[in-house]
Amino acid sequence: MYRKKLFLFVALLMVLAMVISSCAKPAPTPVPTKAPTAAPPTKAPAKKLKAAWVYVGPVGDAGWSYAHDLGRKYVEKELGDKVETAYAESVPEGADAERVFRDFAEKGYKIIFGTSFGYMDTMEKLAKEYPDIVWIHVSGYKNNDTNFDNLFGTMYKMKYLAGMAAAMKSKTGVIGYVAPYPIPEVIRHINFATLGARSVNPKAKVKVVWINSWYDPPTEKEAAESLLAAGADVIITGSDTPGPVQAATEKGKWGMAYDSPNACELAGKGCIGVPYWNWGVAYVKIIKEVMNGTFKPKGLPGSWWDASTGIVNFKFGPAADDAIKKAVEAKKAEILSGKFDPAAGPIYAQDGSLVVPKGKALNWKQIWNIKWFVQGVEGKIPGAEKPPKIQ
Repeated sequence: MYRKKLFLFVALLMVLAMVISSCAKPAPTPVPTKAPTAAPPTKAPAKKLKAAWVYVGPVGDAGWSYAHDLGRKYVEKELGDKVETAYAESVPEGADAERVFRDFAEKGYKIIFGTSFGYMDTMEKLAKEYPDIVWIHVSGYKNNDTNFDNLFGTMYKMKYLAGMAAAMKSKTGVIGYVAPYPIPEVIRHINFATLGARSVNPKAKVKVVWINSWYDPPTEKEAAESLLAAGADVIITGSDTPGPVQAATEKGKWGMAYDSPNACELAGKGCIGVPYWNWGVAYVKIIKEVMNGTFKPKGLPGSWWDASTGIVNFKFGPAADDAIKKAVEAKKAEILSGKFDPAAGPIYAQDGSLVVPKGKALNWKQIWNIKWFVQGVEGKIPGAEKPPKIQ
C-alpha cells in the first residue's frame, strides 16, 4: 500500500513539472550580429624635408652667419612642420668643412646650404658623390645641371647707398673700408660703395685695409683703428661683425655696418646704417622647389637674385640724419624700380682712365668678376686685372 502511494506521489510531481514548464516563456533566439567594421587606414604623417646649413662663423657674430641663421628660422616659420632644419657653426673652410658637409649628407639631409666662398670646391666634390642631395653654395660661381647651384644677391646696389650715406656724414671726405679678402665679391662692394660716395662728394676717398679673414673680431677692430688714424672719419665694414663700427663710435666717429638688420643695435650710436641680407626669401623658394620636385640649378646670372626680390635691403642707424634718410630712400626707390643703375657710366678706373662712358653700363659678368678698383679707392688688389674697354 505504501509503495503504491509513493508511486502516485512521484507521478504527480512529474505532471506538475510538465505543467510549469509549458507555462514558462521561451528563451529568445540569439540575433546574429555584424562583424565590427575596420576603421579606415590613416595616412602616415608627411615626411619632413631635412635642410641643413653650414656657417663659417658663429651665429652670434651679429653679422654674416647671424643673418643666415635668421634665414633658417624664417624657413621654419614659413614652412612649419614640413621641414626639419639643422646647422653647424664656426666651420673652417677646408678639411673640417668636408667632414661637416659629409656628416649632414649621411644623416639624410636632402638640401644643404654652404654659406662661405671657401666651401665651393668641397661642395662641388660632394655634389657628385651625393646626387640625390641638393647643394646650394652661397657667393660662389660653380654649379652643375642637376643638384648643385650657387646663390647670391645684388648687394652692390645696397653698398652704393652705404657709400652715399657715408660720404654725406663724413666731414673729412675720407672713408675707411675693412675688407676681408681680395676676391670679386669684396672688390665689387668696395667699388660700388666708392661710386655711391663720389656721387655726393666727387672728391671722396675710400681707403682699404685687407684683413684676410671673414671673422676675426680683434683684427677687424684693429683695421678700423688704423683707418681712423689715417684720417678716415667713417668706417665701412665688409667683415662679419660690427666691431669696426664700434671702434669708430668709441673714437667719436661713424661707421656703416653690414650683413644683418640688427647690426646697428650692437655697433653703437655712431652707426649710420646697414646694408643687410634677407636670406629667408631665397631659402624658402628653393626649398619649396625641392619639395615639389621642380628644383633645377639656375646658374649665373639666374642664381644672382636682384635687390628687387627683397634678398638685400638697407636700414638706417641712429647716426643717420633726416637729410641722409631722404637722399638714400629716394635713390633706393630708383634702384629698385630700375630707373637708376649704379653700374651705368661714366665710371673711371683707379688711374683715372674712363672705363664706362655715359650711356653705357657694366654687364653682369663684368660686375660679378671685377678685379680692378674704381677711381677714388686707395689700396691695391693682389693679382689685379685690367678694366674692360667698354665702347
